[in-house]
Amino acid sequence: MVGGILNYLWLVPALPLLGVIVNSAIALFAERPLLLAEAGSEEHGHGTSLHGAGHHAAPPYRRLVAFLGPAVVGASFLVSLLSVLALAARPAHDRLFVQVLFPWVTAGSFDAAVAFQLDPLSSVMILVVTGVGFLIHVYSVGYMSHEKAFARYFVYLNLFTFTMLLLVLGSNFLLMFVGWEGVGLCSYLLIGYWYEKKSAADAGKKAFIVNRVGDFGFLVAIFLIFWTFGTVDYPEVFARIPGLADSGVLTTGVATAITLLLFVGAVGKSAQIPLYVWLPDAMEGPTPVSALIHAATMVTAGVYMVARTSPLFLLAPASMAVVAVVGAATAIFSATIGICQNDIKRVLAYSTVSQLGYMFLACGVGAFTAGIFHLMTHAFFKALLFLGSGSVIHALSGEQDMQKMGSLKKRLPVTFTTMFIATLAISGIPGLSGFFSKDEILWKSFSSGHGHVGLWLVGTAAAGITAFYMFRLVFLTFFGPSRMDPEVEKHVHESPYSMTVPLMLLAVLSVGGGWIGIPEALGGHNYFEAWLAPVFGHGAEGAAHGGAHHSAALEYLLMAGSVGVALCGIGLAYYLYRGRPEKPKEIAGRVPGLYDVVFHKYYVDEIYDAVIVQRIVNGSIWLWEAFDATFIDGIVNGVATIVSGAGDRMRRVQTGVVGNYALSLLVGAVILVGFLIWP
Repeated sequence: MVGGILNYLWLVPALPLLGVIVNSAIALFAERPLLLAEAGSEEHGHGTSLHGAGHHAAPPYRRLVAFLGPAVVGASFLVSLLSVLALAARPAHDRLFVQVLFPWVTAGSFDAAVAFQLDPLSSVMILVVTGVGFLIHVYSVGYMSHEKAFARYFVYLNLFTFTMLLLVLGSNFLLMFVGWEGVGLCSYLLIGYWYEKKSAADAGKKAFIVNRVGDFGFLVAIFLIFWTFGTVDYPEVFARIPGLADSGVLTTGVATAITLLLFVGAVGKSAQIPLYVWLPDAMEGPTPVSALIHAATMVTAGVYMVARTSPLFLLAPASMAVVAVVGAATAIFSATIGICQNDIKRVLAYSTVSQLGYMFLACGVGAFTAGIFHLMTHAFFKALLFLGSGSVIHALSGEQDMQKMGSLKKRLPVTFTTMFIATLAISGIPGLSGFFSKDEILWKSFSSGHGHVGLWLVGTAAAGITAFYMFRLVFLTFFGPSRMDPEVEKHVHESPYSMTVPLMLLAVLSVGGGWIGIPEALGGHNYFEAWLAPVFGHGAEGAAHGGAHHSAALEYLLMAGSVGVALCGIGLAYYLYRGRPEKPKEIAGRVPGLYDVVFHKYYVDEIYDAVIVQRIVNGSIWLWEAFDATFIDGIVNGVATIVSGAGDRMRRVQTGVVGNYALSLLVGAVILVGFLIWP
């Protein structure tokens, strides 16, 4: 009976899809006519604004949307949980379940079905996506309650969840790519949700276009996989690797080409150097959208894809090195940018880029389990941080500048407490979830056969910077004198239960979520590593150790060093923003050039705009004027001119004189008779 639930695995993505269908009908037939009617009344000088709730009673359909949007994701989480429990009841060697729903693409020797695969790796992903996603949906009910386009928002949110589940459950690369493109589309829709706001519309387009760059590499990799293996199904591809490697078909060069192209896709989707620039601008979307994109769904897709294809990456040492170096460089580069940002959501955005770098660092040194472990714990505390920042923004009537906050600790007690817990977790304080996953990554980056002391140093430095800028955020937001606008300060209030309850649940996960991965060096049993062993254990993690033996004393020493660096970061933040709050401006005044460069994010966006964007725009204008307007339009207009001229000449035959028509008939008859009697 327990195993029978696996036959209903299709319900995991189908339930959010049901929410998309029903909410789309509501948005189209109930919400849209109302919005059009209100827009018409505003044109005549009355009515309410697009974003304001107004003074009218909420339409009855909103209650249905507010229930259905989160409910379908909650139901999907329950089915996911039961399915994972059924999988866990199986022996470790038999923890793979593939459900083929129907044939999809069949052409010659190519065959790809719509099939879902549940194994230890995808089980972690579906629990994170549906569990954290459900809490974000519930939070959205309160946070977005004043939005007019309420149903449209939940259509996008449910669609995002559906496509992400399609990505992680798909049993072949082609189905993964459909989900991959789906989350890209949904990110465009959600980031640009307030499409009438230019910055939001531009941010949505930027995310969509930058991701297309990475997606091209991923698509070429899929073609190369089919050319090499003759299939795109995961089980068949991974089963054929040893034989093709022994026969010389799958050489190191081919494996390197495939994996580097896959990593190009991951760099775009998971915002790594040089394609990270879309993610900070994604803050233009509603805060729950930021939490969903940055914590549980889209940005983790690249990490999942690299982990899923770990057997291929292990055949390509050069690709592993590229992944590790790019991850480490992204981790410390984006962390330094976070130091000088004042927008509370942008600080968290650069933090996300940095933490994703940690995950790729883990994958690059062969510690795929540690990378997925950090993916999970990061989903807990980063979702909490984003939703907590949303609670602050909600209380301050939309204010996001930390320089205009302060003294909110007592006014927002639940928000402060939960965000403080998440800040401790992301800083790597012992006992909280972030400590266990981050320490595992740092240890493997040092001790792995693919690791290097330089990678460990960069990772440790990034950890210290993370602790500094995260506690800077806490001190500027919740402590010190109030810097709020007097009118805003009058209305500061704690968020409703629909927003604070998800914060409290995520706080519990941020504390205890890492205890399933306590390392043996601390006297624990790493249950998380044991769970993923059927996927990674015999290949990836074994290669990660590289046969080298390191003493427990060394692991303790490195662990203490990383914690010490984090505490130094916290202490420095306390000194600068609590003890000597005038000091940061003084330091910035001493090195104005350096501060300006970091504050403006190293001018990367400006460089991209000048070197790439403007050149493409100018080239497009030239193509439009020289090719489109002259050549294409010339052909179309030329054909029209010829037809028009021919019509003018033919029109002259129609004179309206009966005698002319009779003469024409006579001439025609003579010609016809002559043709018939001619020998």
